[in-house]
Formats: sequence, C-alpha cells, structure tokens
Amino acid sequence: MDSQQLDQILWRHISSLPYFRGFLRAVEDRFYQEIDLERPILDLGSGDGHFASVAFEQKLDVGLDPWLAPTLEAQSRQTYHLLVLGAGGQMPFGEASFATVVSTSVLEHIPEVESVLQEVARVLMPGGRFVFCVPNHRFPEMLWGRQLLTNIGLQQLGAAYSRLFNRVARHAHTDAPDVWEKRLSQAGLELLETWDYFPPEALHILEWGHPLGLPALINKKLFGRWVLVPKRWNLALPWKWTRRFMTDPRSTEGVCSFFIARRPA
Repeated sequence: MDSQQLDQILWRHISSLPYFRGFLRAVEDRFYQEIDLERPILDLGSGDGHFASVAFEQKLDVGLDPWLAPTLEAQSRQTYHLLVLGAGGQMPFGEASFATVVSTSVLEHIPEVESVLQEVARVLMPGGRFVFCVPNHRFPEMLWGRQLLTNIGLQQLGAAYSRLFNRVARHAHTDAPDVWEKRLSQAGLELLETWDYFPPEALHILEWGHPLGLPALINKKLFGRWVLVPKRWNLALPWKWTRRFMTDPRSTEGVCSFFIARRPA
C-alpha cells in the first residue's frame, strides 16, 4: 500500500470523526483493504454506519445492530442494502446465510460474547470467514495514566484509572488473543490468522484525545457534525500525531488484536 493510499485512508476518518476515534478506525480500515471479503457480508454491530460508509467502496449486504438511533443514522448514510435491528446473540437469519461476517471494535462491548460467537458460526456458510478486531489485554495495562501513576508508586490508583477508562469506553472484555482463540474454538470456528496492532505510543495519543475531543462532542450536539472544518490546516496537529503509525501499525506490543477465523467446510 503506497503513501497516497495511506493518506486517503487516514484523512477519510479523521476529517469526519474526533481524531482519536478516527485514528484507530483508520488503522483498522487499512487492514480491511488487504482482505478480500466474499459476499454476502454481514456487519455485526453496524452502529451509525460511518465506518462501513468510508472503508468500503460498495454497500455491504446487511448491517445488524441492537440500537435504534445509530441504525437510523446508518440508514441515512445508505451504506447497507439491508439494516436489521437485533441482538448478536439471537440473529434473525437462517443458517449459512453469509460468506463473511465482519465486526469492527464491537465484541469487546458485549458481556455475554460467547452466544454471539455461536451465532456467527451458525450464520456463516461452510468455509465462510469471520473478520473482527478488539482491544486486547495490553490495552488497560499500557494506558499512559496508569503507567504514570504506577511509576510514581501509586499502583492501586493506576489500576483504578484503567478500570475507569474501560468503564468510560464500555469495555466488557480486554482479553489476550489466546482467550479469543479458545472462545472461537468453543463456538466451532477455526482461527486462521491473528496479529496485534496499535503500539502503546499510539494508545497514548488516543487516550489524550478523549479530553481533547470535547469540542468535537459539542459540535456534534449543536451542528450534527464532529468536525466543522474538515481542512488539512485545521487538522494539522492530529495528522502529524497519527500519520506515522499508518505505515506499519502492526506491533508485537500492540494493544489491539485483529482476527480472521472461519467456519470449517
């Protein structure tokens, strides 16, 4: 992937989202561009449809989400051929309905994720693939606030900071890849490939973005847009902070993990 392509991927996210969200989504978008997704495709946890609207050139076949307001927003983007309001643990689809299921930073928010994985296995065609990404066990450990507090001897306060950050981020799981591999196996899915990405330094940039993103939240509430002036000069600093991680975001110390699994043929 050349520099111009990477520039385009990063820009289409940080020009329309708070930079810390757009940064992580751009890295995940980059990985999707390297994967051939066979149709029909189900987007599990389609949300407001923003990611699918900018990451994929063509409409996805089906988006599934349990929340009405984001689904209505996704409908306005015209990103999916069909949007369905429903829970991942009880999908309203027949067995072997999809060649691919994708889920982008969604499963970490679902407490009873095992039932969702079983449903994924059920709705996948034999040989179909499940492509997803989640924060891993390093995410709470490598937070800048936790590291700072730990380094000055306040380990318990550092651990409390991590718990608070996870609560704000609505993380029900921040598990190691081997935990996910076991879950996949128990659901009848075979892990084909996994890699870690988003090194600790990138996490710190994302972490600082939460308080810095307050103006974007106000813009969204008042004007319906996260970024009022999507121009390079206005986003010069976020661009400078984030662009260097696009070239090679994989990292053995990465705080997130990407997975490709399949239902055995």
